[in-house]
Amino acid sequence: MTTRWIRGAAVAAAMVSGVAACSAPGGGSGGGTSADSVVIGVASEPDSLSPLLGYGKDGNSKLFDGLLARNADLKLVPALAKALPEVGADGLTYTYTLRDGVEFSDGEPLTAADVVFTYETVLDEKTNNTSRSELDAIKDVRADGDDKVVFTLKYPYAPFADRTILPVVPEHVAGDQDPNTGSFNTKPIGTGPYVLSAWSKGEKLTFKANPHYWGGAPKVKTVTMAVIEDDDVRATRLRSGDLDGAILPPNLAATFKNDSDRKTYGAKSYDFRTVTLPTQNKVAGDRAIRLALDAAVDREAMAEKILDGAGRPAYGPLPVGDPWFTKGIERPQDLDKAKQILDRAGWKAGADGVRAKSGRRAAFTLLYPSGDKVRQDHALAYASDVKKAGIDVKVESATWEVIEPRMKDDAVLAGGGSTGDPDFGLYTLLYSSLAGDGFNNMGRYDNPAVDNALDTGRRSQDEATRRAAYDTLQRELVKDPGYTFLTHIDHLYVLADRWTGLTTQLEPHEHGFASGPWWNLEDWQPKR
Repeated sequence: MTTRWIRGAAVAAAMVSGVAACSAPGGGSGGGTSADSVVIGVASEPDSLSPLLGYGKDGNSKLFDGLLARNADLKLVPALAKALPEVGADGLTYTYTLRDGVEFSDGEPLTAADVVFTYETVLDEKTNNTSRSELDAIKDVRADGDDKVVFTLKYPYAPFADRTILPVVPEHVAGDQDPNTGSFNTKPIGTGPYVLSAWSKGEKLTFKANPHYWGGAPKVKTVTMAVIEDDDVRATRLRSGDLDGAILPPNLAATFKNDSDRKTYGAKSYDFRTVTLPTQNKVAGDRAIRLALDAAVDREAMAEKILDGAGRPAYGPLPVGDPWFTKGIERPQDLDKAKQILDRAGWKAGADGVRAKSGRRAAFTLLYPSGDKVRQDHALAYASDVKKAGIDVKVESATWEVIEPRMKDDAVLAGGGSTGDPDFGLYTLLYSSLAGDGFNNMGRYDNPAVDNALDTGRRSQDEATRRAAYDTLQRELVKDPGYTFLTHIDHLYVLADRWTGLTTQLEPHEHGFASGPWWNLEDWQPKR
């Protein structure tokens, strides 16, 4: 749950808000006219297209490449590097040799200096990158000639190679600018399969194939990401032919089930929906209230009714079935338990059924982003469930511009979740020192045992030690919940059936241009 990607919920590179004009965003007469162009409806857009500020950090950016990438099975494969890194015997050095002949889209060659510049800028505290803690293990990064990069770590960090999917930017362009305010944020230059040709904020982003891409020129020549925040509007425009494809919630994706011209793609994900419980809120920050909320919620009903079975109950940030999930923490709805917790803590039911303690009603506000039907339904179901235990939750929709300054005081129906090593998703979600750092640790959770577990999990090379640490963490979240985890959702995409080579990966929270069937857009082939 790092950076503003939570808003699409969700990294990195889904594309927020606004509805594009009714004419085809790509400039044509509508979707479906050509197999070498595609118009995709997405729920959100990034604030910046610069990896220095977090764009594309989880891989699959179409504008940039990292030293490594992930294939369909999420296995690491070489990208800008010729091969996987050479790792020192002590686990403290990682050496990468760059691929020959790679150029940025402006024709300048990629060198090791560009890699060093990228990582050093992200690590610079003056750079507004709220994902900096993900690279905490790096002590030093240096170039060894033009084609070798050597990372030296402060401590052995088991999943470090996965961090080097971070996109690399050109020093000769970005190095002359302020990374926080420079034009590179909206006019990026990279080594990826596509280049940005136009960006109308709040409406659309248009990308053209990079004919000089080192991996071969893509067959899909033009890609337009139409920014349509409202789920219903996105589905309507897909149905009208104005879009070739779209991200849709389960209930809307189901309406295309019998459409022979379109195909639905499903992807399992680590993407959870959760209610943040801000510590400084006098009600949501009360531990007894938090425990009662956790017991009162009916997660199974949410997965079945809201997600139409396209998802699973969430008992913590890691999904059931993940190798690191702590078995035995699954828990059903238990209203009697919720009431007993509140009774013992002195929260007594009033005449209206709402509990109170020392003159304070057990009531708080829950915000969700406007236009997000799945979050709205989760929020309403949550409020209905906990009302039965005597807790009054007022559900309110708002834009993220309104939500962001309020989330330190009000609960938010948020999203998060990262694939790969548990450190990736858990550290920024829970570590106490990251409270209030953008969208990191939104609930301002502070639990010393969890901090200790996160540090141990990050710094130990021993799998048994790491596993024990993450078990401790998950059990602590049950005993001291700073969030009410609700569901893990499957991602659904509906797309015109005009291409081959489309697949999905196991996906993180962020989905949109980076994930979905278009994660490997450069490999698509038109149907003959």
